[in-house]
Amino acid sequence: MTKLAHWFKNVEKEGFKSFSTLRKTIMNHYRKILNFFDKRSTNASSESFNAKTRILECSSEV
Repeated sequence: MTKLAHWFKNVEKEGFKSFSTLRKTIMNHYRKILNFFDKRSTNASSESFNAKTRILECSSEV
């Protein structure tokens, strides 16, 4: 978390405007990102389930 905070500070200090969108995205999801590095876990299984549900919904509309 500290390294990420230092990275944000450096990006702001250098004025990299192209990183502003990336920075906002990381700030909005930093807990999930850091959780991956701590526990090596993702929400891939729930995303897969959601995708399958959407496919079933679309096929039932036809």
